[in-house]
Amino acid sequence: MRAVIQRVDSASVYVRNNLVASIGKGLLVLLGVQKEDSEKDVKYIVDKVVNLRIFEDENGKMNFSVKDVGGEVLLVSQFTLLASTRRGRRPDFTSAAPPDVAEGIFQLAFSMLNELVPTKKGIFGEKMLIHLINNGPVTIIVDSRKD
Repeated sequence: MRAVIQRVDSASVYVRNNLVASIGKGLLVLLGVQKEDSEKDVKYIVDKVVNLRIFEDENGKMNFSVKDVGGEVLLVSQFTLLASTRRGRRPDFTSAAPPDVAEGIFQLAFSMLNELVPTKKGIFGEKMLIHLINNGPVTIIVDSRKD
């Protein structure tokens, strides 16, 4: 499972020009589910999202988590995070989980996150437009198989 975590002042997701979800201060999390991902991978990613100390304290040091600052999470499914570009010019997505499997794992991640911090989500499988104000910019990549 791979996640791109962005510290944001605000973020919103639209489907067919309709606002689906928006957050203020917090994290935009783009989540890619791999074929062999399990609840163990979900727990790993959720723990990282909730506890990564990437918000600044009064001295400008990254000492606070999204939980510490009372922030929110916007979770968006993004299978393209799993693209392999090793060969040729067309990305290979064979490591991505099939949609029916990935959706169940995505929903589990959403539920687990929402138990810990206020979490909103995009619509799985839809083409989405994401608006965000990345604060920093701070962008962290977390991979349950490589970290």
